[in-house]
Amino acid sequence: MENFFKLKELGTDTRTELRAGLTTFLAMAYILAVNPNILSASGMDSGAIFTATAVSAAFATLIMALYANYPIVLASGMGLNAYFAYSVCATLGAQGVNDPFKVALAAVLCEGIVFILLSFTNFREKLVNDIPTNLKYGITTGIGLFIMIVGLEGAGIVVIDESTVVAMGNVGSPQFILAMVGLIIIAVMYHYNVGGAILYGILITWGLGMIAQVTGWYAVDPENGVYSLFPDFSHGIHIEKMNMFAFDFHWISHNIMDFIVIIFSFLFVDIFDTVGTLIGVASKGNLLDDEGKLPRAKQALLADALGTVAGACMGTSTVTSYVESSAGVSAGGRTGLTALTSAVLFLLALFLSPIFLAIPSFATTPALIWVGFLMFSSVTKMDFEGDIADVVSGFMAVTIMPFTYYIANGLMFGMLSWVLLKVFTGKIKDVSAIMWICFVLFAFRIATLI
Repeated sequence: MENFFKLKELGTDTRTELRAGLTTFLAMAYILAVNPNILSASGMDSGAIFTATAVSAAFATLIMALYANYPIVLASGMGLNAYFAYSVCATLGAQGVNDPFKVALAAVLCEGIVFILLSFTNFREKLVNDIPTNLKYGITTGIGLFIMIVGLEGAGIVVIDESTVVAMGNVGSPQFILAMVGLIIIAVMYHYNVGGAILYGILITWGLGMIAQVTGWYAVDPENGVYSLFPDFSHGIHIEKMNMFAFDFHWISHNIMDFIVIIFSFLFVDIFDTVGTLIGVASKGNLLDDEGKLPRAKQALLADALGTVAGACMGTSTVTSYVESSAGVSAGGRTGLTALTSAVLFLLALFLSPIFLAIPSFATTPALIWVGFLMFSSVTKMDFEGDIADVVSGFMAVTIMPFTYYIANGLMFGMLSWVLLKVFTGKIKDVSAIMWICFVLFAFRIATLI
């Protein structure tokens, strides 16, 4: 194991890697509950989706662990699953298409195949490595703010407000208070160099929540989305069959252009979400080389592509790299052993789902806030007095990413501003071919949104 994962070379050990893998899994276990809830709106059985979500996540993460040796975990992507269910399937259903999810799954399959082909052409690898250094730090910082907002929303600390867009939630709610207590716990343990502070923060916050439920302070109310914090094994364990190879190519043969648009939408978001996540997580874990490039980028990107193809065949939406992997990296994870641990836990979740699904979002909020804080520290490495293209592109990534709630958007505006400023400041020769390609793709994407 030491030789395979190169633990000593990367400054880690088995215990740290296992703990980091558990931390990452707990930080993103919510996908096992959320993905079936979202994709079931497309007409698929939620039980089958749960199985597909867990198995496809384990499959893709195993490839990342054993082939790329990175502590990055993959699963059905948030945002992409909503687009799958509420945009593609809802639109096709309104047009009278039977089982629209079969068309959407075919689009995801084709997207994954295109990803694989792009991986062999080195396009995505060069994309990761050719992004300007200042923009890379901006991406890391922006992702930090992004996952912090995700955490704050999960505990109701930040809520939607019609007049001010966002506002502070109910300060007296148990979710709000317990999440903040959990954050203080992590900070104190971090101060005293307690190993696994993030993981312990999640588990302690969950435990305090169960005490709150027993005392009646935390009131269970399923109709309003407040569920019991105790695992429920009353229904036993039953693994549903997946919707294997549920593709419909008949509709596609008569609607080629519409299908291409769907593929492009999946492709665009996935490729740049993945690139942004890889750069952000790798930067935080000091996994970039001296030139700011990501070693084995091709292997990491291919794991993402193969995961997407496998996920489509199993019956779930696009599988992609998860930004919550930064929780494990912050806990010390540096190698594929971290990812391997998470992959095994995803498989175990098939049999112990009541335990994993009982972990509330407010228990993972302290971890996400703390990881966001650690990633935000990358802003200190950004140069705000250098080349104007580097300065503005990094700033755009930092701000656009969290405030539009999309990693790809921050990357899009960061790249567009960088290329335009290079052109307008007479430094067009600094723009590489890969950056020009990205500029054209982003410009086309914006045109489709107008």
